Amino acid sequence: MKLHFFCRGRAPRSGHVPFLKKFTSKEIKKATDGFSMILGSDSHGTVYRARFSNDLVALVKKRARHQQEKDAFYRELQLLGRLHHRHLVRLKGFSEGHDSFLVFDHMENGSLKEYLRDPLRTPLNWRTRLQIAIDVAAALEYLYYFCDPPVYDVSINSNNILLDEEFVAKLSDVGFRASDLNQNTQHNTSEDDNNQRNRDVVFQFGLLILELITGQSLGDEGEVVQWVQEPGFVYSMHKMVDADLGDSYDSRELKILLVVARLCTRVGDERLVSIPQILRYLQGKVEP
Repeated sequence: MKLHFFCRGRAPRSGHVPFLKKFTSKEIKKATDGFSMILGSDSHGTVYRARFSNDLVALVKKRARHQQEKDAFYRELQLLGRLHHRHLVRLKGFSEGHDSFLVFDHMENGSLKEYLRDPLRTPLNWRTRLQIAIDVAAALEYLYYFCDPPVYDVSINSNNILLDEEFVAKLSDVGFRASDLNQNTQHNTSEDDNNQRNRDVVFQFGLLILELITGQSLGDEGEVVQWVQEPGFVYSMHKMVDADLGDSYDSRELKILLVVARLCTRVGDERLVSIPQILRYLQGKVEP
């Protein structure tokens, strides 16, 4: 898989954001029909569907700035604008004023959550679900290991994974730490802090795999995680498969995914499995 290394380098001066279109507050309001076209929310704010006067269809995210300084806001735009990967939703533009908004590419097939929950949608087949897991792992490898600064503020769940017209998965909810947005702040993040962030994202990825398999929201995640940690889970794994799949799944690949979910969600002092290890394992075990 081809990766694009656009994260490194010094950010341009504040106020100048290359390759991003600046929208007015009036344009944002009109495109979202007075902010009535709400799609949902992520960890950073409300998400709207927007149609601009030139027929551009986009996702607009209201950014909770929390008294964020203007320089920090532009720094965030510059960092987000440099993220280029097939499995990330691309930032196209922004608007600033009393409220701040980010404008992203529109994804034709909406969120993974819609396809797993909406009974009126055609259920995702097994091969698509398997590829979504690989797509998300590839995005995480890029964010954590090929970006400078690394993108540690990531939320992985079915609501934040969007699907394009070919059902290619794209991660939509990413951001940066406050220290990364202030160029005058020294980075004193400890190794323990980084390890904990890695544990968090790996755990979230494990839950995503279980959601892809079961088709169910893991509100009570403890029960499912406890089940996959049991020594004999392979003997009951077929009972956990989404009923919408019927028998149209590969048992060998199901076991592979569950092994990965088991590694991702285990607790204690065991050696932490990394996202690159997970990605290479899945790519090596799954038939093209």
